[in-house]
Amino acid sequence: MPDPRQLIDASGFSPMQIGVVAMCMLMNILDGMDVMVISYAAPSLTEEWEIPATQLGVVFSAALLGMAVGSMVLAPRADWIGRRRMILTCIVVMGGGVLATAAATEVWHLVVLRFVSGLGIGAMLASTVTLASEYVPQRQRNLVTGLVLAGYPIGATLSGLVAAQIIPALGWRAMFITAGAVTLATFPLVAVLLAESWDWLIKRQPPGALSQLNRILGKMGHDAIPTLPERTEEARHKPRVNALMHHGRREGTVKLWVAFFMGFATLYYLITWIPNLARNTGLSVELAIYAGTIFNLGAIFGNVSLGYCSQRIGLKKAIAAFYLLTAAVMAAFLQLSGDWMILITFGVIGFGSQGGLVGLYVVGARLYPTEIRNTGMGWALGAGRTGAILSPTIGGALVAAGVSLAGGFLIFAAPLAIACGCIWAIKSAEID
Repeated sequence: MPDPRQLIDASGFSPMQIGVVAMCMLMNILDGMDVMVISYAAPSLTEEWEIPATQLGVVFSAALLGMAVGSMVLAPRADWIGRRRMILTCIVVMGGGVLATAAATEVWHLVVLRFVSGLGIGAMLASTVTLASEYVPQRQRNLVTGLVLAGYPIGATLSGLVAAQIIPALGWRAMFITAGAVTLATFPLVAVLLAESWDWLIKRQPPGALSQLNRILGKMGHDAIPTLPERTEEARHKPRVNALMHHGRREGTVKLWVAFFMGFATLYYLITWIPNLARNTGLSVELAIYAGTIFNLGAIFGNVSLGYCSQRIGLKKAIAAFYLLTAAVMAAFLQLSGDWMILITFGVIGFGSQGGLVGLYVVGARLYPTEIRNTGMGWALGAGRTGAILSPTIGGALVAAGVSLAGGFLIFAAPLAIACGCIWAIKSAEID
């Protein structure tokens, strides 16, 4: 019986594979939009409700707590119920939460609704990365993962451009209505067009798996297979987090979790506080919003570039280059002046910080087998979200204490160097 993985690795991209990757990228565009909408609305919210920086930090952290729970609790379910079902569930959860936020009248409303939105956002990211990685040839997995993850900063960038027009004219509530409605509108599109993971069908073998698999293989231009292979012992049981610590995976798992924690801590300090901190440097409201947009625009190029560079110089070297460049630029921020120089620097920092994080996703996708891949990605992201939960609150405390933008950048440059060391120390043939 032919091995479907060998068939796919030896073939080019079919229209169906391109469609799956495109749908995963679209979901990450929505993810980026729904995450960043609160950051773009924050300056107007602060003025209208007179919210102190510490309370605003709690609102930011509530969304990140939801993302952590979504990553660690919801995302692993995709290894049992399927990637497609999980993605559809996430659309409803995150879209509904964002749309309902437009009706908030108290700070605690924001906290609850951002937590709910975060549940869907956290599980969505793990599921789309996993599904896309399973549909592409091995030789192109790094690049395609970077392209899919580029959807996140694309969504953040587009929402920033829209927010710069909508919020000054219609207020922050209109922005939440727009983001939530657009997210929910994609449900029927995904329900019709997104295929289940062929790799998951082979390993888990739910009812009707063989017929589903052969339809998928036919659409990719391959012959049908007569039978499914025998299920592995790991595939016979519901995925559990302790599986990430067995079969020689413990060391790599722990180091990956630390790297994600550090990478997300820095990233979410940046994406959460850049609009407000840029405003404090004297930039206008419009330029402060564009500061976050330029940061995410740089991230788009960083995501794609990391995937390309990792296939040329190696994954570990590429991650180290991107993260160390970012740390150096952040540490040197104190020496910069001028509106446009500040904005350009935000773009460079977005390029390196998001690009380096893409490398961590690739590591996670390569480190775990299909049976527990979503579980592995979910828990790695959950570790990252834990760092992300802490960093906005720390950022709020730094702002309240009068720490400058440059000072905050210097503090949050250090975790990137730690993340580099952790990834460099992982021993795995799949990564090396």
